[in-house]
Order: sequence, then structure tokens, then C-alpha cells
Amino acid sequence: MSIGKVLAGIAAGAAAGAALGLLFAPAKGEMTRRRIARKSAGYLEDARENFGEYMDVLTDDYSAVREGVGDVANKV
Repeated sequence: MSIGKVLAGIAAGAAAGAALGLLFAPAKGEMTRRRIARKSAGYLEDARENFGEYMDVLTDDYSAVREGVGDVANKV
């Protein structure tokens, strides 16, 4: 899965959540905006954590491929 697809999915989910929150919110506008800001901060933190984990996996995979290529080069 590409990073672009992951980020697009996160953005789409956040937008859908915000839209539904506005539609079903019984609170006044100021309270609703505060809730949206808190939720958005939570989504952003989740996205950062997921991105960090994704980068760790990519780094590990890159290192493994690099070692494999080095082994093959040494044999040749």
C-alpha cells in the first residue's frame, strides 16, 4: 500500500467524521468546533504514529534488501 493511499484514506475518514459530527451535533457551534478540534488532533496523532510505524517497516525492508544485494555482489 502506498503512502499516498494511506494519507488519502486518513484524510477522507477525518473529513467524513467531521461532516457527520456537524450533522448530528446537538451542541452549539462553539462547542462543536472545540470537539472537532480535539478529534482532529487525535486523528493527526494517530496518523503520525502510523506513519512512524510505516517508516520503520520500510527502513527494515530496505536494510534487508541492501544486505541481500551485498551478499549477491560478493558471490559474483
